[in-house]
Amino acid sequence: MVKLDLSKLSGFLPEDYLTSRQERLAKAADMLASHTGPGGDFTGWVCLPRDYDKEEFARIQAAARKIQKQSQVLVVIGIGGSYLGARAVIELLLSNNYNLKKKDTPDIFFAGNGLSTDALLELIDLIGDRDFSVNVISKSGTTTEPAVSFRIFKELLEKKYGKEGAKERIYATTDKARGALKGLADTEGYEEFVVPDDVGGRFSVLTAVGLLPIAVSGIDIDALMAGARQAMEELGQGGLDNPAWQYAAARHGLYQKGKAIEVLAGYEPRFRFFAEWWKQLYGESEGKDGKGLFPASVEFTADLHSMGQYIQDGERVMFETVVSFAPAGEYKIPNDPANVDGLNFLSGQPLSFVAEQAMRGTILAHVDGGVPNVLLELPQISEKSVGYLIYFFEYVCGLSGHLLEVNPFNQPGVEAYKKNMFALLGKPGYEDLRAELLAKL
Repeated sequence: MVKLDLSKLSGFLPEDYLTSRQERLAKAADMLASHTGPGGDFTGWVCLPRDYDKEEFARIQAAARKIQKQSQVLVVIGIGGSYLGARAVIELLLSNNYNLKKKDTPDIFFAGNGLSTDALLELIDLIGDRDFSVNVISKSGTTTEPAVSFRIFKELLEKKYGKEGAKERIYATTDKARGALKGLADTEGYEEFVVPDDVGGRFSVLTAVGLLPIAVSGIDIDALMAGARQAMEELGQGGLDNPAWQYAAARHGLYQKGKAIEVLAGYEPRFRFFAEWWKQLYGESEGKDGKGLFPASVEFTADLHSMGQYIQDGERVMFETVVSFAPAGEYKIPNDPANVDGLNFLSGQPLSFVAEQAMRGTILAHVDGGVPNVLLELPQISEKSVGYLIYFFEYVCGLSGHLLEVNPFNQPGVEAYKKNMFALLGKPGYEDLRAELLAKL
């Protein structure tokens, strides 16, 4: 389903960049398939599109229908992988203007991914007097941002509906056996869904973590999983003709040639949060041990009028990966008898034709300017194509991490800021660190 065009890497990589990595790619693929190697305990996502919990999947669909009936708003509380995947899929499939559209499904707002007082107050105002439900997503229940947010929205629910009414509107996606949120959900009687032990947060979009909010929006999660399963079956077949192997080898080769930044470029405004999900996926997976490509993103053609100059003429430390979808609709450019803008040579042309030439022209300009380019082309945006793309990027990420010889499935660096934050907030047990940090401020 993904058409991979690597023709614009000619001259940037040696001809044997793929064959010279064949043995290492085969070893990486074997580690993913056998759930071995660094981080092997967190590779449950590899077979997830086939082996997911069918009973829980049915409960997700039933809960989504219940939320659609009982609420006009769903507040999804989570941070990092606990919200990025769901938001990415909802906006890509249904529009970044989803909440503004006329629809039969609830508005979906995301909270607990920051600590802004103004953003919180705005969200409460946006909900207003409408009926709402909450899906709180946290494996531990103690991560500061979502935990604080859940305290606030739990209180709002209990004030509005009473304690018994509130528990019918709270859905907890958390650890299956332990943790603060698990304990609270058991005690209060919230409906619960599982964050699998063998699937890390940034790979969790196709679990209940992402699927419940996605289903509430009305997206066909059966079709989403079908697209991911197709990718799993196709990409699991090793070999040099495998597009995942080719892309992983190209990324690694470019990195070793001094390209330190990968810029993901999309031409659809609704692709923005998919790029945000992609940045977490690759940033947390590869950025460790002093290694890794820095993941960045741009929205073309808009960002050609802001970042275009740097990409064209700045430091030659980057390459681009462009994601292109076939358009689902069409609109023809009208004729202007006065031809004020001088564009009558485009009269009658589909807008998609102009967009296609803008993309091709930009690729050529950037390649000529020293920026290698990878092009991923997909059919029109649909549940199946998005499910396929999610798995494609996840699988390439696993291969790429092993090529770098890092553990793609841990994130030790994330804990540093948390310790400092807890110390400065005065959390018990952090007194010595607090004193040390205050002396530095």
